[in-house]
Amino acid sequence: MRLSEKIALPLLHKLDPERAHDVAHWFLQKGLAPSPGIFSTPRIATELAGLSLPNPIGLAAGFDKNATSMNALSRAGFGFLELGAVTPRAQPGNRKPRLFRLSEDRAAINRFGFNNDGMEAVAERLRSRPKNLPIGLNLGANKDSEHRNVDYIEVMEACGPLVDFVTINVSSPNTAQLRNLQQREALQNLAEGAVRTRDSFEKPIPVFLKIAPDLEDEEIAQIAQAAQHARVDAIIATNTTIQREGLTSPDAIQKGGLSGAPLFAASTRVLAKLYSETSGKIPLIGVGGISTAKEALMKIEAGASAVQLYTALIYQGLSLGDRIARELDQILADKGIHHLSQIVGKKHKDYL
Repeated sequence: MRLSEKIALPLLHKLDPERAHDVAHWFLQKGLAPSPGIFSTPRIATELAGLSLPNPIGLAAGFDKNATSMNALSRAGFGFLELGAVTPRAQPGNRKPRLFRLSEDRAAINRFGFNNDGMEAVAERLRSRPKNLPIGLNLGANKDSEHRNVDYIEVMEACGPLVDFVTINVSSPNTAQLRNLQQREALQNLAEGAVRTRDSFEKPIPVFLKIAPDLEDEEIAQIAQAAQHARVDAIIATNTTIQREGLTSPDAIQKGGLSGAPLFAASTRVLAKLYSETSGKIPLIGVGGISTAKEALMKIEAGASAVQLYTALIYQGLSLGDRIARELDQILADKGIHHLSQIVGKKHKDYL
């Protein structure tokens, strides 16, 4: 952790969590956050669904919902960024407080509810996006929408040509009945619509799917089948969980999605199960509880071609992405592994 982060993080943790998040964005926009640039070597440079990632450590959706800090984030050490989620119309999200820091558990609970500025405002910002790394957009549906499938396509049509990939988010627990879209028929219809829209672009882009960790094996199998049938390019495993086992923090009782260290085992099991169900034919991105290079390596061995971070940044600072990329490269070098693709999914059975 950098000295500036050792000073800033304790001060940020004295603030309300959402206020601290806003202050962190202010630091980014003023050029006061870590900017180490992007670390890359031939061992960790990664091809994912046609995208060239300088390293496999990405920033998960939710941190920069409105594409307001992407220029600074593009210099923070990540190999790719995912912005959003973005809905067709701007919406305020759920009532505050809606973000809770569970320090004792190295975790967080949020119930934001897709608060964002809407697709038109985000599209305008994306027109001046940085081009030094792949940037994707997480697609969402308005809370009061009667036709959520249409919402995803509208955002994709408005913003898709301005990004390198899009992610269909049907796994947030904070929009009522959204997770129903993970059922096979609904999911396949939605994914097929997104792929058709992508195919109509002058420059087609990959379509990703983000799923929940709270799934039974049969549900995971059905999602894998639907994704393959619809020609989805990659699956992100996973979003936050509604489970609360083993937590000790006072705010563990709060409603919303739990992220951070307690999610690691469950999200890795879903990841490994997906790898098994797809026979490794669809690239997977591992998310959930990663805070070290060793944990990133475990996700890769469970089936991930790349990983994403978010909650661990609250406790270890924005420079964590760069540190994990460098340490992962060193681990691979020490093991005599020439490229991380050699170990993708090699231990997935250990996590089933």
